[in-house]
Amino acid sequence: MNLDQQKSILTIALLAAFADGSKDDTEREEIRRLAQSLAGDAGMADLPRIYQDVLLQRTSVQAAASALGDPMQRQLAYEMAVCVCDVDGRQTAAERDFLATLKTALQLDAQQTAAFDQEADALVDVAEKAIPPTLPAVAAPGAAPAAPATGTSDADLDKSILNYALLNGALELLPQSWASMAIIPLQVKMVYGIGKAYGVELDQGHIKEFIAAAGVGLTSQYLEQFGRKLLGGLLGKAAGKTLGRMGGAATGMAFSFATTYALGQVARRYYAGGRVMSTAMLRETFQNLLGPAKQLQTQYLPQIQQKAATLDAGQILAMVRGA
Repeated sequence: MNLDQQKSILTIALLAAFADGSKDDTEREEIRRLAQSLAGDAGMADLPRIYQDVLLQRTSVQAAASALGDPMQRQLAYEMAVCVCDVDGRQTAAERDFLATLKTALQLDAQQTAAFDQEADALVDVAEKAIPPTLPAVAAPGAAPAAPATGTSDADLDKSILNYALLNGALELLPQSWASMAIIPLQVKMVYGIGKAYGVELDQGHIKEFIAAAGVGLTSQYLEQFGRKLLGGLLGKAAGKTLGRMGGAATGMAFSFATTYALGQVARRYYAGGRVMSTAMLRETFQNLLGPAKQLQTQYLPQIQQKAATLDAGQILAMVRGA
């Protein structure tokens, strides 16, 4: 895959990110920061310009799709767009319209995309049912610091957070395009379990707000995982083929492991402390934990590789579901 083709697929992913028109200023800033970060790491100086072109509607699906002549590249572009649209929940009408336009521009028919659409829809469906969408009432923050509920020790919570981090690191090594999309539902499930351990019932909305307050954007997180794989040459083959050498996936794996581990530890401090940490403190704590978490990933690399070797689609769905 040459540079122009990489740019086209990234453009399509960014177009998908803004397809619903609902991104707030914070998430837009996260995606802008991501574009600058990827540009520096990959030496792609014009990536921030691509972001601006998408944001200001100076480019189109048709223009981006025209650079992709290889059928596998067109399939990959579509799969990535579906994942970006699905990563924060079920597709909106605007996102469905965008994907229909994209499918036409990429010259893909329903038969070519049916299997992937079914897999992605199944994951979204399971994720929606795993955590209550809303609760009648949520206790106001400011309560006294809490201890874990009976039967749950600090060591149990640490072990649970580590297991979620190991699993999300392993998901980055799988060949299925939608596998990385399971990372965020599993992070939501992790935070839900931590809150419950401290006697706090949480719904999906609260958990996603907490994750965003910590500085982990849902869409930007997936775009970063995808972008690093693409620019690292790990997405040269799509539709269930290999992503590349195990060692070559280390950057994405470390990112997902560290993000999950740091998020879990921040959630533990937040709910144990009576939910009184400010947004600024949440973000500072999360950032301070990221570095050590990335170092920890190196220590657990063999376990991550071992876990990746045993995972399949059914197991991933079961883990998100909670079975």
